[in-house]
Amino acid sequence: MIRTAVLISLVVAGTSVYWVTLRLEAYSRSPYPVIRALEFGHGLVASSVWAARPDHELPTSDLPVEFSFRRGETLSDVVGDLGLEPDEAQTLLAEIARHVDVRRIRPVDRYAFMVDHDSELQGLRLTLDGKGYLHVTRGGPLWRGSWYPFVEETKIHLVRGYLEGALETSIRRAGGEIVLAYEMAEVLQWDLDFNRDLRLGDTFEVMYERVFVDGEFAKVGEVLALVYVNDGRYLEAYRFGDDGGHYDADGKPLRKLFLRSPLRYSRVTSGFSSRRFHPVLKRYRPHYGVDYGAPTGTPVRVTGSGTVRSAGWSGGGGKTVKVRHPNGYLTAYLHLSRFASGIRPGRRVRQGDVIGFVGSTGLATGPHLDYRIQRDGKWINPLKLDNKPAEPISSEQMPEYVAWREQVRQAFSSGEPVSTPQFVEMAAVATIPNDADSASDPRGR
Repeated sequence: MIRTAVLISLVVAGTSVYWVTLRLEAYSRSPYPVIRALEFGHGLVASSVWAARPDHELPTSDLPVEFSFRRGETLSDVVGDLGLEPDEAQTLLAEIARHVDVRRIRPVDRYAFMVDHDSELQGLRLTLDGKGYLHVTRGGPLWRGSWYPFVEETKIHLVRGYLEGALETSIRRAGGEIVLAYEMAEVLQWDLDFNRDLRLGDTFEVMYERVFVDGEFAKVGEVLALVYVNDGRYLEAYRFGDDGGHYDADGKPLRKLFLRSPLRYSRVTSGFSSRRFHPVLKRYRPHYGVDYGAPTGTPVRVTGSGTVRSAGWSGGGGKTVKVRHPNGYLTAYLHLSRFASGIRPGRRVRQGDVIGFVGSTGLATGPHLDYRIQRDGKWINPLKLDNKPAEPISSEQMPEYVAWREQVRQAFSSGEPVSTPQFVEMAAVATIPNDADSASDPRGR
C-alpha cells in the first residue's frame, strides 16, 4: 500500500510540474507581454493595472491599459481597432491631429484607452516620449483633447574620481553616467588623445548638467567645467560665453586648428617613421602617418576645417580622402572602407565632420586608419603637431571669466556644485513644447 501511495503521489506531482511548465513557457513566449499601465487621471479612473494586450477585442474594463506603438503601427491603425463608427473614428483622429503631429509618432511613444463596462470607449491618452501627453475624452458625439507638456529641469551635478580601468567604468564608479566619458572627450579633444594619452591613476573632476523630464532623468547636458590630471599634466576647461566654448585657466580657448585624433576611441598601432618594415610589401620604406587600429565602419572625423581636395582610390592607400586647410596644411585619411555621404572634391567640411569610415582597402593587413598631415608639401608627425589655439577671451570679459573660474574651483574644493552658474548661457527650467506647436528646442540650443 505504501509503495502504491508513493507511486501515485509521484505521478500526480510529475503531472502538475508538466502542466505548470507548459503554462510558464506559453507565458514567456507570448508576443503580448504583461506591461504596467500608468495612471490615467484627469476625471477618469486613476489606477495602475497589469494587463496583456488582446488579440481582437477590447477588454470589458473601467481601468486604463497602456501600450507602446509597434514598429510600423500608426495611430489610424490603433483607432481603427477601437470599434468606433467610421465618422466617429475620423472625428477622434482629427481632434488628436489638432494637438500633435501624428506623422512623428515613434515606437517609444505610448497610448492608453478607457472603456466602460459595455466596452464603450470613453477616453484616450497619447504619450509622446520626452514631450508630454494628450488627454482626449468623449463629449457626446464629439471628442475634446487637452495637451499637457512635460517639464524639463536642469540640475548641476559634480563627480570626481580617478582612472582605474576604462574611463567609462571609472566615471560610473564615481557616480556619473557612462556617456559623460564621451562628453569629456569632446571638451578635451584638442589637448588629450583619449586613444593613447590616458594613464591609470589619472584624476578627474567634472561639473555638468543633468536633464530631467517630469522628474525622470533624461540625458546628460553640457559640461560646465572639467579638471583632468593626466600623468602629472593639469588640464582645466571652463564653459563660458554665448558660443558655449571651453577655455583653460588663463582664458585661452581649448579649440585649436586640429583635433588630436581623427577617431574618438582607438589605439595607435604604428607611428610616424622614415624607415618602417611594411607588413604587406615585406620591405623597409617610410611611413609618413600614424596608424589607428579600429573596427571596420568606425567613423573617421576630419581633424580641421577645410576643403576636400580628393576622395577616391589612392593605390596602396586604398580609398583615401585628402583635405586642404589654411596656412598650407593638408590632411589625408587612408584605407577607408567607404566615404561619408556628400564627400567629394570641393566640398567644405568643418572640424569634427565625419568624412569616411575605417576599413582595410589598399595595402593593409587589417582594418585601420592611416592618418597623415602635410605642411607646405612636407609630411610631418601628427603626434608632434604644434597646434595653434583660437582667439582668447577679450580683456573686457576676463573679470567675469575669472569670477566664474574661481566659483567653480571653490565648488571642486568643497565637493558641492554651484547652484546657479553665472556667465554661462543656460536655462534652469523649461516647458517642452509639442511638435505640432513648435519644432524648436525649448532651451534655445
